[in-house]
Amino acid sequence: MGNDNVRTIRVGHSPDPDDAFMFHALTTGAFETPGYRFEHVLLDIETLNQKALEGEYEVSAVSIHAYPEISERYALMNCGASMGEGYGPMLVTNTPITLDEACRGTIAIPGLKTSAYLALKLACGEVDIAVVPFDEIIPRIQSGEFAAGVIIHEGQLTWKEHGMNLLLDLGVWWNNANNGWPLPLGGNVVRRDLGEGVCAQISEWVKMSIEYSIKEPEAALDFAMQWGRGIDEETNSKFVQMYVNERTIDYGIDGRESIKKFLKDGQDIGMIDVNFDTDSVDFIGADNE
Repeated sequence: MGNDNVRTIRVGHSPDPDDAFMFHALTTGAFETPGYRFEHVLLDIETLNQKALEGEYEVSAVSIHAYPEISERYALMNCGASMGEGYGPMLVTNTPITLDEACRGTIAIPGLKTSAYLALKLACGEVDIAVVPFDEIIPRIQSGEFAAGVIIHEGQLTWKEHGMNLLLDLGVWWNNANNGWPLPLGGNVVRRDLGEGVCAQISEWVKMSIEYSIKEPEAALDFAMQWGRGIDEETNSKFVQMYVNERTIDYGIDGRESIKKFLKDGQDIGMIDVNFDTDSVDFIGADNE
């Protein structure tokens, strides 16, 4: 507990505009959270996945791919989704090669537990990969170190400016292969040892934070610009709207089913423990349907 019996809840999230926008109201005290205060902890998504294995933060953004391994320690909120609705992580190259040629070489990926990597394996099968920090993938393709890489975050909007060639949009691939369902990418989790009541309350506050920023976007967008790695206001706004929307407030029935399908498909190719029960995912805050 912090001063005056106020407990500090650490919120781990990626240093990118959509997460910052989502948590802006919560971490700046825009509404009352009696007995609790919230603080940002900014780390790349693969590091957050690893920290979640250790249970380090009370609340965290994580890759959906990583959720089965942390599910005993964390529950998945029904809010805070990052879902690809006709877009998603992209396989790009610096030279005009074919998808088959790219898949015969080494592909740079942003992390072994990222949803981008699982989506790549589902789409392309066995590929040789190298783990590279997400913000180094385009530069290291440009340098010739890698012929291809999977880009995430604002790179999905700026790849043309960097002279990249798009081989495969994994969000489009998933949508086309799965009844138009969105591609599951990231979610918010809350640590179970806080207790069911506290987990539910924190999930509600996170939902309120998302709704607050969507309704009053100006301050949240200004705040989010700090994490855009040099992108302009228009790109910042566009990127935030891609990943913070009605789906972020509530996965929806098809979103929840898409997560289960994504994890089941991962089990089928040996990327996820077959003993994990995909029907056991909590989705705290979801209406019973």
